Amino acid sequence: MITRDEIVEFLGDALFADGFDDCIIGFTDDGVVAYDRVGVIETLVADHGMDVDEAEEYFCFNISGAYVGPKTPIFIQCSL
Repeated sequence: MITRDEIVEFLGDALFADGFDDCIIGFTDDGVVAYDRVGVIETLVADHGMDVDEAEEYFCFNISGAYVGPKTPIFIQCSL
């Protein structure tokens, strides 16, 4: 697993989704940090007391739906 520190060392100007470092799976050729979408949902359930439906809705509107420029992190469905 690649860490936030390793990405910062390699890319320098990467943007991160705070609180989801354990869900980082890598980064793109363009320097965009990639996260495991399922892992982010599981983190919301485990760490924030949400049920799965609440976590999914929160994720869609507040995390994956947030655009902060060309380095906005991406979220990849790695498992079902």
